[in-house]
Amino acid sequence: MLGIAAAVLFFIAFLINAAEITTNDVFASTNVMLLGLMLLALHVAGIGSGWSSRRR
Repeated sequence: MLGIAAAVLFFIAFLINAAEITTNDVFASTNVMLLGLMLLALHVAGIGSGWSSRRR
């Protein structure tokens, strides 16, 4: 799930950069890209990856 959110953020960052949309400092394409990288790192680490089978 976090991987999909990261892909959406990367797409938004691409659109902001490609269309040269001027935004405030919070929603700059670099900041959105870094949020996507953070979500991707959490996904690769296994956080938010869905159900996990725990055996007792």
